[in-house]
Order: sequence, then structure tokens, then C-alpha cells
Amino acid sequence: MSDLKEKFQNAKENVIGKTNEALGKATGSEETELKGKIQSKKADVKDKFHDAKENVAKKINDKLDEKDES
Repeated sequence: MSDLKEKFQNAKENVIGKTNEALGKATGSEETELKGKIQSKKADVKDKFHDAKENVAKKINDKLDEKDES
């Protein structure tokens, strides 16, 4: 999945999760509220994992570039 597509998907899941959480609170449905919280947290974790992968890839590329310049 492309970076932009992955970011968009995670943002969409986060918004849907927050919406479900709010809906659960408004209707008094503990189950809907919990599902929304889980969906939102899952999207946050995926986003942080993606950022970490990108950071590691950048550091490796930077090191390889340094080696090539030597």
C-alpha cells in the first residue's frame, strides 16, 4: 500500500472510530463506545508503526548514502 493511501486509511479509521465512540456515548451503548475506542486506537497504532518504519528506512538510506560518498 502506498504511503499516502495508508495514511488516508488510518485517518479514516480513526475518524470512524471516534464517531462510533461518540455515538456510543450519546446512545448509552457501552459496546458501540468500546468498539469505537478500539478502532480509533488501532488506527493510531498503525499510524505510529508506519512512521517508525519510515524513520528506520530513512536512517538506513542516510547511512548508505554516507558510505557511498566516502
